[in-house]
Amino acid sequence: MMVYKERTFFGTDPGDAAANQPAGLEARVADMLAAMRDVEVSDVSVVARGNTIVLGGFIGSPDEADRVVEAATSIEGVDEVINQMTIPAARG
Repeated sequence: MMVYKERTFFGTDPGDAAANQPAGLEARVADMLAAMRDVEVSDVSVVARGNTIVLGGFIGSPDEADRVVEAATSIEGVDEVINQMTIPAARG
């Protein structure tokens, strides 16, 4: 007879541990931003440094930048969001 124990990673479920890693945090923030229908985020980068999210790249307006920062801040596990996004000059 075999005895099977539930897998753990230092006492926690391995899935929970992975979700708290920077790559998991990046993915959750990126997924949240991708779901924003009213903001074009295809040129926005998301990098996690521990529990800090750094947003870079390009965004359309200061209002959109504020909404992206607010969305990133709302993700569980994010302690700080650093906004390094650039708003390109109007072309015309």
